[in-house]
Formats: sequence, structure tokens, C-alpha cells
Amino acid sequence: MTTTPNTLTIEALTAEAFRPFGDVIEASDAAHHFTINQGFAERYHDLAQVDTAEGGHTVVSLFKALPRRFPLAITVMERHLLGSQAFVALAPVPFLVVVAPPGDAPGPQGIRCFLAGPGQGVNYARGTWHHPLIALDAPGDFLVIDRAGPACEVDCEEVALAHGALWLVRGR
Repeated sequence: MTTTPNTLTIEALTAEAFRPFGDVIEASDAAHHFTINQGFAERYHDLAQVDTAEGGHTVVSLFKALPRRFPLAITVMERHLLGSQAFVALAPVPFLVVVAPPGDAPGPQGIRCFLAGPGQGVNYARGTWHHPLIALDAPGDFLVIDRAGPACEVDCEEVALAHGALWLVRGR
């Protein structure tokens, strides 16, 4: 949600608010969960729809992200048309998620920013516009689940925002 033509409001990440963009990955009471391993573990089941499209396969990677400086200019968005992409912090640290709905290149009115709190992750639905990973206060390691295909196949479309930068300011 844009507050002015140049600034983004940072919203709390909830499954309902994020639904147009994909899945929130978290061990919440709302998730289907059950006890396993002779009572020593709780499984939070089927939290995200991993989409790899025909001809691709699911890959699990680690990203090591450096924290961003604020105020942060949002000048580019990217999308993956052949599969979903999930990000889960491996430590209990927050990170920012900037998204816009699938379709034409995003304009300022469609771009939203969510604060993923400790214990939350996201799975961008296929075609969802998003900003590259935004770590906040310290370097962070992220588990990433997405699609890989033939070596010559590229599934990352990147566009510069035609309307100029949107700004993220901490404390908003």
C-alpha cells in the first residue's frame, strides 16, 4: 500500500493480506498441523504450493543476504513465470517482502511491502512481481525453494520502475 507517490508503508505479514501474492510460511495455529515422531515433533503440513511448471524441477538453495541501508530506494522488481519461489530465514530474524500482483510491469499503486517477522517465510506465486531479498539488521541466511530447468533456460524477468523510485523508511 503506497502512502504517498514516493513512499511505501511497511505492513505486518499475514496470510490474508499476502494471499494475492502467494503463501505465508509459518507454524501458526491456523495451519494444518499434527504430532509426529512419537510425540517429539509437531508437523505444520503443506504450507506452500511449490510450483515448478512442466520441464522444471524443485531445487533447495541457501542465500546469504547482506542487510540493506535505509532509506532504501525500490527501483526494480522481478518475477519468475515458470515457478514459485520461497524464502525462509534460517534464524529468527525479520526481513522485508516487497511485492506486486502478476501481470503487466507494476506501477506504484500495486506495490506493497510486508515485514516478515521471526518464524515467517513467504512463497511467491508464479508470476508475482517482487523485489530482491531485503535483509534488515544483520547478514542472514535464507532457505530458498524454487524451480530449475534446462541450463539455457532463464526464468527471471527484471524491470526498472518506470515511475521512479519508491522509498522504504525504517519506522514506518
